[in-house]
Amino acid sequence: MNRMNWKIIESNIREAREQLEEIERLISSKKYPAEGELQVMVEHAYHHLNFAWNIRRVTTREYRKHSTIDFNR
Repeated sequence: MNRMNWKIIESNIREAREQLEEIERLISSKKYPAEGELQVMVEHAYHHLNFAWNIRRVTTREYRKHSTIDFNR
């Protein structure tokens, strides 16, 4: 079994965290996003968490060649 690729995991966790922090900033400043905007932001954060998990054992070399077909699989 391949080792986990912490570089890719970290990158995606960071992206998810940044998106969640943006949502938190908007709420704290009472600049509430519309429901559709919130949905897109939450889906974006979720995508990165999900991707971090599902690509955890892919080498950086394989990751660079990752196609849309690979992503959908």
